[in-house]
Amino acid sequence: MEGLPGRARAYVAVVALSAVLCLLPLSGALPSSPGVAVPWWEVALPAALYAGCERLAGSRPVAAPHPGGTFHPVLLAGAFLLPPSAAALVAVPGALLLSVERRPYLTRRLWRAARLVLAVWAAGRVHLAAGGRDAVADCDVPGALVTAGAATTAFCLVLTLLDGGILALTSGALPRAGRTAPGAWCRLFLRSLAPLTVHGLAGLMMALLWRSPYGPVAALLVLLPMGVSWWAFGQYHRERAAHQATIRALVQAVDIKDGYTRGHSERVGRASMMIARELGMDDERVEVLRFAGILHDVGKLGVPTRLLTKNGPLTPEERRVIELHPEYGHEMVRGISFLGEARAAVLHHHERLDGTGYPYGLAGGQIPESARVVAVADAFDAMTSTRSYSRARPVPVALEELRRCAGTHFDPRMVGALVRAIGRAGWHPAVTADDARSTAVPEPAAPVGDRPGARR
Repeated sequence: MEGLPGRARAYVAVVALSAVLCLLPLSGALPSSPGVAVPWWEVALPAALYAGCERLAGSRPVAAPHPGGTFHPVLLAGAFLLPPSAAALVAVPGALLLSVERRPYLTRRLWRAARLVLAVWAAGRVHLAAGGRDAVADCDVPGALVTAGAATTAFCLVLTLLDGGILALTSGALPRAGRTAPGAWCRLFLRSLAPLTVHGLAGLMMALLWRSPYGPVAALLVLLPMGVSWWAFGQYHRERAAHQATIRALVQAVDIKDGYTRGHSERVGRASMMIARELGMDDERVEVLRFAGILHDVGKLGVPTRLLTKNGPLTPEERRVIELHPEYGHEMVRGISFLGEARAAVLHHHERLDGTGYPYGLAGGQIPESARVVAVADAFDAMTSTRSYSRARPVPVALEELRRCAGTHFDPRMVGALVRAIGRAGWHPAVTADDARSTAVPEPAAPVGDRPGARR
């Protein structure tokens, strides 16, 4: 949302105006209006609770189904207990008071409040139309579950539509996330529905306890497990941030040492991730293989810089020194437990299927699968990047070279997966050499694997 284009600002304005219209019926919900009176303490208490929880959670990294909201159960409980307009008001103080890290501050606060007002209002309307208020008042649990499920689905749907719209208008990222924009919206909805369903169940429990003889104090106890889960999520995110910082520091050290590979590590990580996803690996393993691709050349920190950037052919002694970099890298990362099988990929990504690779001359199934993935990703990016000793090859030429070497140098499964993934999503690598070099006369293409370490 930073550097907001005009159409996105207009979109935020329309959403904010719609939110104001949703809150207007509150003027007829004063205690002096019989039949529709809402005691203001019933609005103020959940509003203050939501604002306090979000303020506390906003100072720590916590996972949330949608940006700007961690304690959605409080909002959904309001939708189950209060008229739609009053329930929507519960979200306003917390959304406006929560800190904003980037500009434009006012627009971001306004957007966060407006989207939550509309989502809670929609959930309240669906819940009311389905008879949920009576089910909650009568403690009819089966009926309350059905109506709460419908209201939570409406809540998730509105957030998905609004968030997808702002993403599409600010960066165009959502339509590019899949083959079609509707498909991308559907994936965003399904990804958000599961966590929001859990929040909906917690909100329903709060509403049932609120209407029970035990009153609002008992309802607040539902937030205890939410607080524990929030703390656990915070611990997880802090640990994950530490992992990312470790990897980033190692990669930056390699990039500083070898300028020609700047960006190479990230692209190999991206290509490794594409292969893993094409092979149907689960998300956790895809992430590990991304780490493997990013860190595959970390052992170059132990290789003299003059060898990494040498323009001429390598002597046998120099080649042997460079061929030590997988072992150097493995020694550097072997104690980092969260890398898992990525450590084996760092050590074996130069092994070849026919046993002619290094450092141990493994063949076929002896080579770990993670190393076979990274080997293909590494070779592909090396061929499609301009280096001091060769011009970048076009992507189709590089893919054809990989096909030619499949079965001898590379695993055919990994090559096929990369070919299919690039055929579907394309490949747009950044230029890795100076502009002056990119205009030089290209040298004859060397066969794959001709130069170890900074090869091809």
